[in-house]
Amino acid sequence: MGQPIPDFGKFLESLRGSMSLREVAKKSGLSHAYIRDLELERNRSTNDRITPSPDTLQKLSIAYSYPYTELMIKAGHLSSEDVVSHKGFIEELDLEDVQYIEIGLKEIVYHWEDSLVARNVDSLLDFSTFMDKLEEYGFRKMDADLYVNFHHIRKYDEKRGKLYFDEQGTGAEVTISALRQKKYHALLRRYVANNTNKSLEFSIGKPSTGRVASSVEDPV
Repeated sequence: MGQPIPDFGKFLESLRGSMSLREVAKKSGLSHAYIRDLELERNRSTNDRITPSPDTLQKLSIAYSYPYTELMIKAGHLSSEDVVSHKGFIEELDLEDVQYIEIGLKEIVYHWEDSLVARNVDSLLDFSTFMDKLEEYGFRKMDADLYVNFHHIRKYDEKRGKLYFDEQGTGAEVTISALRQKKYHALLRRYVANNTNKSLEFSIGKPSTGRVASSVEDPV
């Protein structure tokens, strides 16, 4: 964890520039009132101090075309020592242990269990090759800019549309779109059962038959 920069709210306001609050709301999916609260660094209804969550910063990163990791550092969620930056895709990166990937306009952020790496998007050709590799490693697109490695999913919260990489659901989490959840619902349950060495019935709260899922296949 790092320390937020002074007047982080004013920094967010400077990123908005000449855009109206409603324009940013449309681009980010956040309410215009909440965006203004973030700029003021307080909830105007309760007067409580507020700090944007990583999920909120990701949405603002897209709306403002500003690097996500830089926003995370400035908000105090990360320190500069937490992030290793690389240019391009020439240097190979092992994707097997990566839990999920966030793809922005200017950078790609790889998340492991206890670290992350950011890479700039410099070459469209290299980027295209990279995208082709993702499915080979078990990644599926879970939102506009989110790719999750299904081999690392340990818990699936169907009601909230969240995926976790630990069985208790207390660690890192990602929120998936309703459309992707509908598409991959059955596959997600099978992967969780397989990844936790539990029967599919047990993983969805039904009595276990003692049968452990031995393989996972995509629906035809």
